[in-house]
Amino acid sequence: MKRFLIPIIVMAALVALLAAGLRHDPRRLPSALIGKPAPAFELPRLDAAHTTISSRAMHGQVWVLNVWASWCEACRDEHPLLMKFAAKGIAPVYGLDYQDDAEPALQWLAQAGNPYRATLVDRDGRTGIDYGVYGVPETFVIDRGGVVRYRQAGPLTQASLDTVILPLVARLQRETVNE
Repeated sequence: MKRFLIPIIVMAALVALLAAGLRHDPRRLPSALIGKPAPAFELPRLDAAHTTISSRAMHGQVWVLNVWASWCEACRDEHPLLMKFAAKGIAPVYGLDYQDDAEPALQWLAQAGNPYRATLVDRDGRTGIDYGVYGVPETFVIDRGGVVRYRQAGPLTQASLDTVILPLVARLQRETVNE
């Protein structure tokens, strides 16, 4: 009798673990960076490789970092929303061209439009790793003090912009930096 109980108990435990895993939304990946300083970087610009931009240059302003690549289909899906967001001038949007080649990235921005104040090149993916990027696209909202306040894994949607990002950016812009 015990011989038959052990496999049944093991099977029940596996079913319970599977059921617990299915309750989690895979689009809601946690980020260890929320509430912590954004990783520092100094990276070359996509359109001017001899010029670098440092994360220190964004200090004092609320800004958005969008991680993308020309080979990313989901990035193409979210691109029109980024164009609309950037056109409103609510907050500067910086692009992080993740593990991509310059020529196709420049071609894609020339064809689809360029929502970015500047696009930074992360060819080896180290900056993306510092930000905990699981895959592209990912978007981060960073406050005036350089603290990550929000991360969205996957493409932006109109709903995420309207209900999370726009209200958050507006609130952060009203706050002062506590230094």
